[in-house]
Amino acid sequence: MTFKSHISAVALAAASLAGLAGAAQAWSLEEAAKPYAGTVVDVVFLDRPGYNAIREMLPEFEAATGITINITTMPYENALGEQVRDFVAGGDLDLALIDLVWIGNFAENGWIVPIEEFTSNPDLVDPELDLEDFFPLVLNAFGAWNGVVYGLPIDNYSGLLFYNRCMLEEAGFDRPPETWEELKDVYGPALTGDGRYAFALQSKRNETQSADSFARMLWPFGGSFLNAEFRSNLNSPESQAGLQFRQELMAYMPPGIVAYDHAETVNALAQGDVAMITEWSAFYTTLVSPETSKVADCIEVAPEPMGPAGRKPALGGFSLAVATQADEAERAAGWLFIQWATSKANAETYLRKGGVPARQSVYQIPGIAEEFKFVPALVESWQEGVPEFRPRFAEWPTISEIVQEWGTKMMLGEVSIEDGAREIGTRMEAVLEDAGYYSGEKPLVQ
Repeated sequence: MTFKSHISAVALAAASLAGLAGAAQAWSLEEAAKPYAGTVVDVVFLDRPGYNAIREMLPEFEAATGITINITTMPYENALGEQVRDFVAGGDLDLALIDLVWIGNFAENGWIVPIEEFTSNPDLVDPELDLEDFFPLVLNAFGAWNGVVYGLPIDNYSGLLFYNRCMLEEAGFDRPPETWEELKDVYGPALTGDGRYAFALQSKRNETQSADSFARMLWPFGGSFLNAEFRSNLNSPESQAGLQFRQELMAYMPPGIVAYDHAETVNALAQGDVAMITEWSAFYTTLVSPETSKVADCIEVAPEPMGPAGRKPALGGFSLAVATQADEAERAAGWLFIQWATSKANAETYLRKGGVPARQSVYQIPGIAEEFKFVPALVESWQEGVPEFRPRFAEWPTISEIVQEWGTKMMLGEVSIEDGAREIGTRMEAVLEDAGYYSGEKPLVQ
């Protein structure tokens, strides 16, 4: 069964059950939660705008349900390890916060519950759940593994092109570049000089290098990390073209770009030092606020440029899923919270408080696209994309470290593009062989 047909089947079952329940009495969160009043649900959050938005909204949920959501906030760098240790030890967490690249690990280890356990229960499923209202790309990438939906998208990002309209106009441009080649060959020379640069690509040696820099240049040029047999595809002509393009684009970036993380890259645009960056949608608020941006009035947003293979923007974000180690009451209470937090009814409030919902309907509300300038570009970027922008299996963190090391060496000129890609490929295949992909122990799913 394909992902799309699976979603349709789940949605149909949920709608049918909801209809039966509705025939008896109208479903309400308050009624659904009555058996679970007093239940405490433990979950990990990050200190980011999307989670702060949920925190602000939470009193409404707790007052309506009597359920307490006990949040532990931690840095992203700690979130995976802390959750894995808890699940392995049979600890206290009742929900799993799942990054795009953790979903395979969590699902394959049996740490999370398919949502069908809840959508098949008329007492727990909201008739307005409407899974088909989520952007299919986002629900698939963040919440599903091997055709099964485990979590609902909660904090969602897409790579967007943020640009300084004033700098572009001064250079004679009345629009942003449509393609990566145009950015480099036309905009690059015109916008670079006198201590200012056309572009900045965050490339620090951590996940930023592997995901935001290296991977960003693979997909638009038709490349990828792996082929269908899970062998390295990094020395294919398409992958090599993308990585070589990154090298050439450095001529129009600030010196020391290999040390730039997200903060430095966003600040370079906010201070007027660079004309364009490709960054996560979550940085919109920072760039358009006069308190954090000297060029707030000049900031505009467009989709990431297209490459020869089309527009393949960076994809990132999280879903929330119920943990298998939770008891029956905690599972039900946790699902009610997830369903509420990601609902159509709350999507506009979530957006206005700083979150980025994955609901299609919220972006169709009159005036939203004009009020939040990033919305048209975001919606376009989610029409098509690559769920495995970073492979979503458990081995990605190990492979990411390899990419970080050799991707940095490529950018610094310490190794050629061809040799660096071959080194990454050799080491990547060794990791996959040890994991059992080539012997058939593990399915070739990413």
